[in-house]
Amino acid sequence: MTIWKKAFTLEQLNEMGKHCAVGHLGIVISAYGENWIEAKMPVDHRTTQPFGLLHGGVSVALAETIGSLAGFLSIEEGQVALGLDINANHLRPVKKGFVTAKATPIALNQNTHVWQIDIRDEQDKLCCVSRLTLSIKHL
Repeated sequence: MTIWKKAFTLEQLNEMGKHCAVGHLGIVISAYGENWIEAKMPVDHRTTQPFGLLHGGVSVALAETIGSLAGFLSIEEGQVALGLDINANHLRPVKKGFVTAKATPIALNQNTHVWQIDIRDEQDKLCCVSRLTLSIKHL
């Protein structure tokens, strides 16, 4: 059974991020299932630090992007998901290609959500693990 409470297509989701930081970083929502959603991001001049490695802060931006989107899609109309906390552990450097972030729920409660976001490189090696906590409020 799906956790998504809003109808959406990948095209609609990508259009939403086109003219903001999401688009600037090259983040593309790439796939979803009944209880997970993924985004891909290039490792290039937009997303690396001066030494040519994927910037840790940009990894966190990717994690927050896909986790916040997952929260938004899994709440009712008239509610809003607000970020409370995010943390990340950077496990291995990435120099090129793409990374994929997959958000899955740990807890979807009435007032808070906790999302696990795993970021993997093109060899499917875990590069970063992140946890995002969202506060769910009624408008």
